[in-house]
Amino acid sequence: MADPQGYGIHIEGLKKRYGAGDTAVDALRGVDMQVAPGEVVGLVGPSGSGKTTLLKCLGAVIEPTGGRMTLGSEVIYHDGWKIGDLRALRRDKIGFVFQAPYLIPFLDVTDNVALLPMLAGRPNAESRQRALELLEALDVAHRAKAMPSQLSGGEQQRVAIARALVNRPPVILADEPTAPLDSERALAVIRILNRMAQQYQTAIIVVTHDEKIIPTFRRIYHIRDGQTHEEVGEGRNFK
Repeated sequence: MADPQGYGIHIEGLKKRYGAGDTAVDALRGVDMQVAPGEVVGLVGPSGSGKTTLLKCLGAVIEPTGGRMTLGSEVIYHDGWKIGDLRALRRDKIGFVFQAPYLIPFLDVTDNVALLPMLAGRPNAESRQRALELLEALDVAHRAKAMPSQLSGGEQQRVAIARALVNRPPVILADEPTAPLDSERALAVIRILNRMAQQYQTAIIVVTHDEKIIPTFRRIYHIRDGQTHEEVGEGRNFK
């Protein structure tokens, strides 16, 4: 389990209600979840179960209506935001990986990864050096000067993972990151996420319907009707 005193994700009783009165919809009904530093956890559930709402709350994209969220030892939400600059929170402490890579088409691979630290005020040379180190770690350094349109789908997703890691966030939220990939490339992405989680002690949540990767998780949260239930996964180590 995650240690709420160390970097990781710790949420308690998280609620989200849309609307009011007779038309109110409770999308989250008191969700509890913990993800330790260095851990990759699966989040699965049917459409309409609350997965997207939970991810948006964790990513500080929408505001919950109750509960508590902690990143490491820092409370970011407790019946209201405790952070003044949510944009900086998302930029510096939460990495996002989506189903589509969303790379900027007119920037090369290096600058796609380096853009976030540049926007955070870090020197361009330092930002590009950090980007190159991650591209090397993810085995796509040979594509550093390529444009996104020149990459395969698997290469694009590796670049997207590098971009999510570039600011060394304690948390990464991955929304269906393997959906467009075949089995081999999907498992390669999960291996990469596990390796990066351990190397950088990042807590990673992977939202997925992908039956190919579900056996890789050691812990899985099932969400249904706005509530989560934890189970021990198979934790297969695909070589």
